[in-house]
Amino acid sequence: MDVVGPAAGPPPRVVAVHASPVHRFSKQPVLQLVLAEGLGAVGDAHAGLTVKHRSRLARTPQLPNLRQVHLLQAELFGELAQAGFVVRPGELGENLTTGGLDLLALPEGTRLRVGDEAEVQLTGLRNPCVQIDRF
Repeated sequence: MDVVGPAAGPPPRVVAVHASPVHRFSKQPVLQLVLAEGLGAVGDAHAGLTVKHRSRLARTPQLPNLRQVHLLQAELFGELAQAGFVVRPGELGENLTTGGLDLLALPEGTRLRVGDEAEVQLTGLRNPCVQIDRF
């Protein structure tokens, strides 16, 4: 994984990849994730040109899908463990679990190269929701 800018520490990496063909909170591990330009993770329920999240789909189905690929930094799992919560990659619904990359510090519009060919652009943060609370 490449990020434009000065490097500090070990290079960023993809720790795990996940997908789910149906809408569910957690995603299953997969051997590889194929990213299609303008659509997202092939075979994942959130891929597509227009919104796919059920809450947004019910209200505004014509809006562009800005949540095609979900990323989450693996370091979060350590923070959660310290607070008494055991959470594993994929359980919070991310497609790409990253390591060595502070996703929260990156501005919207940041482009990340993933693998040899794919590039994703950050469009925003995941909003906390009741699904996370229930999990």
